[in-house]
Amino acid sequence: MRKLVYYIASTLDGFIAGPDGADPTGPDGFWPIPEDYLQYIATEYPETLPAPARAALSVTADGTHFDTVLEGRRTYEIGLRAGITNAYPHLRHLVFSRTLSESPDPAVELVADDPAAKVRELKAEHGKDIWLIGGAELAGALYSEIDRLVIKLSPLTIGTGIPLFSHEAAFDPRRWELMDHTVLKSGAVFLTYSRSTSAA
Repeated sequence: MRKLVYYIASTLDGFIAGPDGADPTGPDGFWPIPEDYLQYIATEYPETLPAPARAALSVTADGTHFDTVLEGRRTYEIGLRAGITNAYPHLRHLVFSRTLSESPDPAVELVADDPAAKVRELKAEHGKDIWLIGGAELAGALYSEIDRLVIKLSPLTIGTGIPLFSHEAAFDPRRWELMDHTVLKSGAVFLTYSRSTSAA
């Protein structure tokens, strides 16, 4: 069965963006992207690079991890504000929203139904794993469905911001088993955890 993987960048203090939710890696962002970090992603997770980055880096590899990407409306709208209606045309792209009535891109599927129920449907389909890109609200809604965490831990603290999971997520302690880790010279650490079957 396919797995839902929350593959996300996080600061040392557990935030995925600043308080305004804007792209922290954008032109006015505070989140540095070292060369070795970008190269590692291009080599190990090429499918997670958005189309403009893939073009700039001449990345054409399909990747081995994901064939589907899920994101919430607020995360999706970061791309829309930059004029990008589908940042991941090389993946099946689903956006969860109860307010968008029409998809800005014919290849982007809008889902207004229960996210957990939709993910269970996707898991039952044949294919590669499913990438949850965020944001925190969707991750909170899908907390019980996440099978694996891939945390791109940055040597950065910001004090406050958007957490890994929204504060609306249920209190539900879970144990995770460290399956892999990669430490880059720039200080970033890629941590891969699978959900433990033992009690928390």
